[in-house]
Amino acid sequence: MLELKNLTKKFGDFTAVNSINLNIGKGYLYGFLGPNGAGKTTTIKMIAGLYSLNGGSIKLNEIDVINDPLKAKMKIGYIPDNPFLYDKLTGREFLYFSGGLFNLPKSFLKNKIDELVELLKIKDWLDKRTEEYSQGMRQRITIASAFLHDPELIVIDEPMVGLDPQSAHIIKQVLKQKAEENRIVFMSTHSLNVVEEICNHVGIINNGNIIFNDSIAELEKLKSDKNHNLEQLFIELTNEEL
Repeated sequence: MLELKNLTKKFGDFTAVNSINLNIGKGYLYGFLGPNGAGKTTTIKMIAGLYSLNGGSIKLNEIDVINDPLKAKMKIGYIPDNPFLYDKLTGREFLYFSGGLFNLPKSFLKNKIDELVELLKIKDWLDKRTEEYSQGMRQRITIASAFLHDPELIVIDEPMVGLDPQSAHIIKQVLKQKAEENRIVFMSTHSLNVVEEICNHVGIINNGNIIFNDSIAELEKLKSDKNHNLEQLFIELTNEEL
């Protein structure tokens, strides 16, 4: 269980995340929606342990992410919106480097890399330098590195930005598979169609406040009740102008 309790983040006088509360269980593929500047990435960076808090707490299976960060990070796989790779390393070298950060045994790491190569379809360019990679290739290597230690929580920020249809399809299928394996997937995205396609729970944040948090079935019911598509409903809930 991922528990956010009264989670608050301020930058000077600006409150980016305003005392939000979320409980996200195993098997959730949780789509986190919101307009630009709503607090999505700030929330994700707090969950990943990259930002300090101004209030509240974050717990993953009773481990406090802020007070016990190393133990928490061993159970979290974080994929940022802008993948960072070391350009002079090959994809395989980068994965071995990443595995070393988690103190994974070499025999386990080799088998895990072989498994992820097949899962993410990266064999053809795994031994090329990452400076030659397209955006989709960089994203898939970054996802592979985040999966090496079998994290209980996968935190991913805008996974579909700049991806070709093949890469997007592979990533969507992998995220669904991880949720089916009883992992928690927390995904921030602007892609409303992706949320409808693969997520089973949805949260919407606006101006730092959670304005919707329920199952995809309840979101579909709300759409039906209002005779809206998801774009129309999102605009209405966030008071965004067309």
